[in-house]
Amino acid sequence: QVQLVQPGGRLVQAGNSLRLSCAASGRDLPSYVLAWFRQAPGKEREFVAGFRWRGSTTYYSDSGKGRFSISGDYAKNTVDLQLSSLKPEDTAVYYCAAGWNLWQPELRQADQYAYWGQGTQVTVSS
Repeated sequence: QVQLVQPGGRLVQAGNSLRLSCAASGRDLPSYVLAWFRQAPGKEREFVAGFRWRGSTTYYSDSGKGRFSISGDYAKNTVDLQLSSLKPEDTAVYYCAAGWNLWQPELRQADQYAYWGQGTQVTVSS
């Protein structure tokens, strides 16, 4: 069992940056991949970035590569998503998720994750 806690909603202007932190707790965390997904109104939930505790390996979607950065803090059991150069089309609910022992391509698929945070509304104003 893994518990994930995310921050509350955020409002930011286009072009600015934002950091989201996901606090994880539970057993055997090093065996999990922690990922960030997002879901905009009327769209499917999409993979943004993932972090594997063992080896600190990172994974990115094409839309996030270059603007988004994911990192993990072992001491705090947190996985952060740094969002830069934000655009209005980045407006969505961002979810933190944990999946046990996932590898590519499965780690990019939302249905492979058993545990989810409550979601964080990110609104980017133009």
